[in-house]
Amino acid sequence: MSDLVFGLDTFGDVPEDDTGALVSYAAGIRQVVDEAVLADELGVDVIALGEHHRPEYSVSTPETVLAGIATRTSRIRLSSGVTVLSSDDPVRVFQRFATVDALSHGRAEVILGRGSFTESFPLFGYDLRDYDALFEEKIELFVKLLDERPVTWSGALRAPLEQADVFPKTESGRLTTWVGVGGSPQSVVRTASYGLPLMLAIIGGPPARFAAYIDLYRRAAEQLGTTAHPVGMHSPGFVADTDEEAREIFWPHYRVIRDRIGALRGWPPIRRQEFDAEIEHGSLYIGSPETVARKIAHVVGTLGVGRFDLIYTAGSQPVSARLRAVELYGAKVIPMVRDILAG
Repeated sequence: MSDLVFGLDTFGDVPEDDTGALVSYAAGIRQVVDEAVLADELGVDVIALGEHHRPEYSVSTPETVLAGIATRTSRIRLSSGVTVLSSDDPVRVFQRFATVDALSHGRAEVILGRGSFTESFPLFGYDLRDYDALFEEKIELFVKLLDERPVTWSGALRAPLEQADVFPKTESGRLTTWVGVGGSPQSVVRTASYGLPLMLAIIGGPPARFAAYIDLYRRAAEQLGTTAHPVGMHSPGFVADTDEEAREIFWPHYRVIRDRIGALRGWPPIRRQEFDAEIEHGSLYIGSPETVARKIAHVVGTLGVGRFDLIYTAGSQPVSARLRAVELYGAKVIPMVRDILAG
């Protein structure tokens, strides 16, 4: 599977420096840029930045940071992961990513999603009661914008457009656009109905349970007469020189962020046994390059996906450890996965 795509995802978690102190938000953003530059040098295919509006994360406007990355890299693809379309304006999202596409000579991608966090809705004046309807309307408009021709459109939750021409245009004539889905069959079918690529967020439990969603996507595309693209997935993980080092670096910071978010959602505090079990049998890809490569190769082979993105930050893991994780992923994990699959 030489055409298998490998990416790195981050929400711009604010890391610690080597003294154990949290860096500033500005330093956290610059750290993400440095990690993307290293990933570009090592041959990683994609860097994807998530949008969040919480104190733990430094990246609230992925496309702005991607524009900065574009000026310091030459080959890595620049993606959101995800852009919360429901609480944004489709025209502005298209314009911003078309601009990144220009700066990067055609390397921009957008992954649209509804968002697993809801802070952006009150922040930008949207009613959470319209959560589903907002995404339905806005993705419909966004798909029309992808044709890069004047758009006439009307809906209930946004002002209509009448022969509106949107600029800038992309040089290729089409902005690469995915839809991020967390496991809703309705979302899978909607993605297929628009003929867009599907990116599965597999962040817990046995990955094999998502095989049914991939099958649904392909069957829906066939029945609807659209194109079924290679499916992507992203999952959290961390790479260090040994299995033990990876777990011990990742666990204390992961526990803090997991319990902080879990408290808002009614989850009990995570236990170390659950963490270890998720590494062994679930959707955490944590360990040495050999361990992580074997697990990625297994899930890619099981699900038949065409892209795997590692969410390499989940908490305030130290700056030096994060850079080492990016280095090991690009220099060792990706070549090992390719060798395993080729064999």
